[in-house]
Amino acid sequence: MGADAPAPTPVRAQEHATTHEHTTNVHRHTVSAHQRAARARRPRRTRRLLIGATAASAAVLAVLTLTFSGAGTTPAEASPAPLVVQRDAPALPLDEVARNAEAYARAQRDAPKPHRGSHLQSWYLSMRTGPNAEPPVTVPEERITRWNPDGSGSELVVATDPRHPGRPVINDADGAWRTVNDGKVLHRKTYPAGTRLDDPVTGEGTLPARPPADPDELRSYLATFYSGAGTKTQPLLMALSSFLQEWTPGPRESAALARMLSRLPDLRPAGQVVDRLGRRGQAYAYHGTDTSDGAMDGALQLVILDPETGRVLGLETTFTKDVPDFKIKRGDVLSYEAWLP
Repeated sequence: MGADAPAPTPVRAQEHATTHEHTTNVHRHTVSAHQRAARARRPRRTRRLLIGATAASAAVLAVLTLTFSGAGTTPAEASPAPLVVQRDAPALPLDEVARNAEAYARAQRDAPKPHRGSHLQSWYLSMRTGPNAEPPVTVPEERITRWNPDGSGSELVVATDPRHPGRPVINDADGAWRTVNDGKVLHRKTYPAGTRLDDPVTGEGTLPARPPADPDELRSYLATFYSGAGTKTQPLLMALSSFLQEWTPGPRESAALARMLSRLPDLRPAGQVVDRLGRRGQAYAYHGTDTSDGAMDGALQLVILDPETGRVLGLETTFTKDVPDFKIKRGDVLSYEAWLP
């Protein structure tokens, strides 16, 4: 590196003002872009956790080999390809999935109630800017949060990629990329009874309210997670991500989510996919064009649902055009989140 060449630096949302820069920064997270945006709006801290590898994924991957310092110098996967729609399988209308989910929920005699906490496997794109910056890389993590009625709980974050069990994975340690061993614990914490989060509805020092099982009430509830979620699709999908990182819905709430999504005129069927955990689901696409600051311009968001239960299996955000300043190519996956029971 020349003496006059500026060193690569992590992207910071407040440092950029152009549309492309906003596009990357709204989602530039080694944590979730959705989470950071939610945190900026409200003081409430989103709980996130993970546990070791699960099922292998059948998703098609595009592999770029890079070498990083850290736990040895091991080639690591940089940017998995987006999910592939199976053209030989029918695309189900969202209304049909909502009806299936409602029937499934009615058939459950003792349907599980929503519980606070989540189990999430994520792949987030980490990028740097500057003339000598490396191409973006994807950071895979698994997270588990658990909360009890008395306010006690725990959270765990593990570096792992279930598609490649046992292989080292990339970790972003405050802007420094490194490889770490599969299953390395990145964060672990327990919380005593009486721990509280500031709920946006009930105020400071209160536990979050249980999510409703009515589609209209649920949308109003999600609007407390992200500004604009009550009227626009893109903020609603951001709010959905934040919500699912705090809560695991029961069958009735999943049915309400499916019905709520079925009422969005700009969320359209894409077709059947196999997600990164090997599960078949129906994907529904939204092309981001409805934010005044251009934050999601040039992004494609997919919601992947279980067609029988309406449960959200995952959310994927993909760039639909090049962003040269950050060495991002059309088709790069900005974030992928897969929820487990």
